[in-house]
Amino acid sequence: MIVITNPLPIVNEIDTIHSLFESGLELLHIRKPDFSGAEMRSFLSKIKPDVKEQLVLHSHHHLASLFGTNRIHFSESERKKTAALLGKLAFSTYKTKGFHLSTSVHNMDDFNTLENTFEYAFLSPIFPSISKENYSSKTDWFEVIKNRTNYTTKLIALGGIESKNTEQTLKNGFDAVALLGTIWNKNNPIENFKSCQKIVQSF
Repeated sequence: MIVITNPLPIVNEIDTIHSLFESGLELLHIRKPDFSGAEMRSFLSKIKPDVKEQLVLHSHHHLASLFGTNRIHFSESERKKTAALLGKLAFSTYKTKGFHLSTSVHNMDDFNTLENTFEYAFLSPIFPSISKENYSSKTDWFEVIKNRTNYTTKLIALGGIESKNTEQTLKNGFDAVALLGTIWNKNNPIENFKSCQKIVQSF
């Protein structure tokens, strides 16, 4: 199970993060696009050291090693920009340095042509977003996924994922799910997490 932080600060956010890990969270993506380097450093310093290896940085990648994580995420735009500037071998360089890489895509063609250096990729939005108002897709992803040819990279469903649609998502070919709005934009985040976790563990 993957959880992505809310882009904006949340009341009791660090306490909730610790509770999520205590409940069995595997990976937490730290996505704070407006954070300066100093703000990101301060945020990371508040998270308990024993879960640092389970953190994935979306920005300020240079802080990864400093805070004991070897996991970094490239947004779709960052991935394409990096590939255009440095070529696809740029990602292999991260891999040889021991980093685990992930990225984001928004269509199946991009997913199918991803470099095998990416361990998994978020595909979104699968359902209408909980955290972003009026953010949805007209695409029938459960039909589109039938065109999947990339089985080296794990395909992670993102966007509107909650307990009521987790089973449907996994049954239709996604390898895992990522939670955002159902954790940070609804009441009872830990209960919501556990409800989805129970479904995921049944597969």
